[in-house]
Amino acid sequence: MGRLVVIEGLDGAGKRTLADGLKDELGRRGATVARIAFPRYDHDVHAELARDALYGRLGDLADSVHGMALLFALDRRAAATRLRELTAQHDVLLCDRYVASNAAYGAARLHQDATGDFVGWVRELEIDRFGLPVPDVQLLLRVPVALAASRAAGRAGTDPTRAQDAFESDGGLQARCAAVYDHLATWSWLAPWVELNATALAAEVVDQLAAG
Repeated sequence: MGRLVVIEGLDGAGKRTLADGLKDELGRRGATVARIAFPRYDHDVHAELARDALYGRLGDLADSVHGMALLFALDRRAAATRLRELTAQHDVLLCDRYVASNAAYGAARLHQDATGDFVGWVRELEIDRFGLPVPDVQLLLRVPVALAASRAAGRAGTDPTRAQDAFESDGGLQARCAAVYDHLATWSWLAPWVELNATALAAEVVDQLAAG
């Protein structure tokens, strides 16, 4: 059975770039690696509906913190069997966003911290009720909020398919979300966390994973 390694962080933190580097480095060391990213906007109807809501195409649905979180959770529930297959077939499954994203963004929207009711609700929903696999380790890619926002805006300016949604364009939400992520990592919420900065090298991260 392989390891489920989750990469978390703000929009624009560089999660995809880190995943690319980790896949290459792990492969160089002889490990088999699979990847998955959430939300699966082009593969699951729940994620598709969440995207429509974030771009204002489903009335006031995006105003419901629990409603949006449920859609994101249902996307992962639909992928649960695939997650187990990939971890059984590979040494490492790299997951770009997972349950902690739901906890962090929802808590931030409600102005709660990691001890609030919402974080507990997400865990009960996704892990206890939906039975999603628990990660082996969660990587928190920590970058300054302003830098992440600049990257997200730049990405939207050059790639018309990645226009900023309601969450990405809300600077206050991103700042509060970063604080919740920090608390989740400090308290080892759901699984152990490794905190990384924007200059983290893939080889160094793989060394940390091996040591853990």
